Amino acid sequence: MSTTQDHSPRRPRLGPVQIDNPQSRGLAWLFSPQVWKRAALSALDSASDTVLDRIVEARRVEVARRKKVVPETVLRMAVKKAEPVRDFPGALCCEGLNVIAEIKKASPSAGVLRENFDPASLARALERGGAAALSVLTEEEHFQGSLAYLRDARRATALPVLRKDFIVEPWQVWEARAANADTFLLIVAALNPALLSELLALGRELKMEPLVEVHTREELTVALAAGARIIGVNNRNLHTLEVRVETSFELVEAIPEECIAVSESGLRSGQDLARLRQAGFDAFLIGESLMREADPAAALQRLLAA
Repeated sequence: MSTTQDHSPRRPRLGPVQIDNPQSRGLAWLFSPQVWKRAALSALDSASDTVLDRIVEARRVEVARRKKVVPETVLRMAVKKAEPVRDFPGALCCEGLNVIAEIKKASPSAGVLRENFDPASLARALERGGAAALSVLTEEEHFQGSLAYLRDARRATALPVLRKDFIVEPWQVWEARAANADTFLLIVAALNPALLSELLALGRELKMEPLVEVHTREELTVALAAGARIIGVNNRNLHTLEVRVETSFELVEAIPEECIAVSESGLRSGQDLARLRQAGFDAFLIGESLMREADPAAALQRLLAA
């Protein structure tokens, strides 16, 4: 990863991640049998009853219900009429500090973040404030999100919009594109490696390059093996909800140069962004701190100018 102090962009090659010669990139650890064993245990262990486990299980139940109402064939027809996909990867590779500004009403850890919640107005404000892209929460039960919020936000701006949800089935990817989402989140901790690869492939079939989220080196191993091209390092542990910005610094050197690197959660100052940019991150996902502000546009401008 680049360690220069300017804000010049890294221009990743958005082809399959090439790891056939790991020694040339310092990735020999990726092929260690011990690492693969830990990765499998980390990615597949669903025995513990954590916050993530409960949310994912609730999502599976809800998706099963919705599939009975809206079959995949209906979504496939809707996708044919969807608007063209906006360039999410390109938006993260511009000069300066590229912020994915997140629109969300509530979270399990913080409760309601914004009572006066108008996704379209927020989207316009964040675009004025300098956001490179938007992320919109669509999970209903724990985040009070909605696909309608995503549609409203996207109509209000020219920015690419990410569907932030707990994607556990291909049906949800079709649903995302039918709602005009430009990309979507995949959480390695919530998926087995085979399903992760399947969802990545489907996203690319629909011209969406997913943001693949990791929290540990073992999860990063799984993401790279699946061919992820945009890696998000979540500083929040989804099992405990603890936030450590140091997580990004611990993982960034293991992200190949050809991948786009995104730091997520716990970012509150321009100094945070500058340090992470210097460490090699291309973009930053910021939500709660902006949603708490009376004027999110001004808050984002201050963040980018610091």
